[in-house]
Amino acid sequence: MSKNHCLMILSCLLFFIFNCSYNRALKIDQLFRIYDGNVPGAALKIIQDGKPILTKIYGLADVEKKIPVAAHTNFRLASFTKQFTAMCIMMLQERGKLSYNQTLKEIFPDFPDYGSAITIRHLLHHTSGLIDYESLIPDTATIQVLDKDVLNMMLQQDSTYFPPGAEYRYSNSGYAVLAMIVETVSGQRFADFLKQNIFDPLAMTKTVAYEQGISEVENRAFGYANENGKLVFKDQSLTSAVLGDGGIYSSVDDLFKWDQALYTDKLVRLETLEQAFTPGILNDGAKLDYGFGWRSDEYLGFKRMHHTGQTCGFTTIIQRYPEQKFSIIILINRNEPMLMDLANRLAELFLKK
Repeated sequence: MSKNHCLMILSCLLFFIFNCSYNRALKIDQLFRIYDGNVPGAALKIIQDGKPILTKIYGLADVEKKIPVAAHTNFRLASFTKQFTAMCIMMLQERGKLSYNQTLKEIFPDFPDYGSAITIRHLLHHTSGLIDYESLIPDTATIQVLDKDVLNMMLQQDSTYFPPGAEYRYSNSGYAVLAMIVETVSGQRFADFLKQNIFDPLAMTKTVAYEQGISEVENRAFGYANENGKLVFKDQSLTSAVLGDGGIYSSVDDLFKWDQALYTDKLVRLETLEQAFTPGILNDGAKLDYGFGWRSDEYLGFKRMHHTGQTCGFTTIIQRYPEQKFSIIILINRNEPMLMDLANRLAELFLKK
């Protein structure tokens, strides 16, 4: 083969690669077009083989002040937070401070008798049957609920939706109670435990479990909601101050460090970490699709771990394909739409054969 022939083949190959990448970038921009411009925005990071292969930002973090989204912009994670709460519990279990089979009555002696049947494992798997705290907030309430308030609400109940372990029912109450278990067992405030045991060791320096009057969110995105077809400022609600179920703020830059840590034993041993990705089992033997703060399934024929978040003014998602070492993280500062379909379409662009 002549030198000119080799150069021609190389040129064609480079042209093909460039065009594929260019076309993919155009498709991604098209998928995110509703977040671009002078509107609440989005941050996207796609990770493969330990490196961010794409970071894209769109729109505004603060519409009123015209502050654009950046890769270091911190969004409220909403239920994306649950995997961090679960990690705290796994750390304490590994250190011998608690057992997954401990009951609420054992941890909180004043808990009503129904807590004798609810274990930490039930809380982690959303099989506790605890009453949703959102349904217990009076219509006249004006002060934000805290995790300790959720625990107090549970102390006032005398029953659950179903016998613990009998059914799966997604429970924000359960994860708020888990945050209070972390405080009770560790002797530290939940936000401090997160910082000292997860955020600082991973150099997630700007990530914070936000507490008004106690901590600040640097480079903060503010939330917006769609009301009657119009996006309006709606950053906080009565439940926005509950930390265990959704109170962490972070950026796609910091979350890259979190994603990579989940391939290692930096936080807990790998056998302990595997529990997070192992689906729970109901009393009748039925298998769930939920582990400890993570959903698990398959997509495009690949094993996938994922979680979404949605709350007042924010929607988030992480999808991880561990065998491909491929992850997608999307954060937006508006309350809809949910991001599963968008993340799926991104996965198809990169992973579909």
